[in-house]
Formats: sequence, C-alpha cells, structure tokens
Amino acid sequence: MNTSSQLFELARQVRQHAYAPYSRFAVGAAILSSDGKTYIGCNVENISYPCGSCAEQGAISAMIAGKSKEISQILILADSQELITPCGACLQRIKEFAAPDCEILLANLSGIKKVLKLQEMLPYAFEAPEVGHE
Repeated sequence: MNTSSQLFELARQVRQHAYAPYSRFAVGAAILSSDGKTYIGCNVENISYPCGSCAEQGAISAMIAGKSKEISQILILADSQELITPCGACLQRIKEFAAPDCEILLANLSGIKKVLKLQEMLPYAFEAPEVGHE
C-alpha cells in the first residue's frame, strides 16, 4: 500500500470517531510527518461552535505530542461530493509545520480527488521569523 493509500485509510477510519452532533459533518485527517510517522485527527464539535476543533488541528496536535516536527503530506476526508479543503485557520496551522511544497490531499469516501501544494492553497500566509520548532 502506498503512502497516500495509507493516509486515506487512516483518515477514513478516524472520521468514524468524529464528534459532530450539530453539523452532522464528520471529517478525518491523516498526516505523514517528515520522519515517516503517521498521525490522525477528527473534528470535535461543541455546542459553543468556536470551541470545537477541526480534524487537521487534532492531527497536528497528535504530531507534536508524538515528537514529530514537520508535515510532509496531509489528507483531509469527508463524506461529500464537493472538495473538502482545510479552513483558513487550519491552512495557517499547516503552514506553521510544513514547507510550501507540502502536499494537501483532498478526499471523499470514494478516494483522493485532488492534490494541491500548500503554497497553492495559501499563497499569502502569515510569515514569522524562524522559530525552530524545538
């Protein structure tokens, strides 16, 4: 199984654990870090909408907790015919831990529908001085 197939399967599985009682829109995300490890996350809603968290946010948190520091690929999956893209806040979160050529794979339950580079999705990202992620 290739890397994108593995990410797809991980995101598909974790999506089933999403907590989305308000929107009924479950999302799964899977990350391949630069050190070859994989991490997953699903969306978790809250009745106070701003308090919820996106699937990408959960996967990034798991990556940092797992001592990895850089995203090589991230796959986002939802049950939708429309392309599901990371929200602006999650794109900026991805930017914090990824190079501009990081691949963002967009998928629905039937497979990967599009692969974009981070720089294509967020060409004018906020920039900060090098922080080193130490």
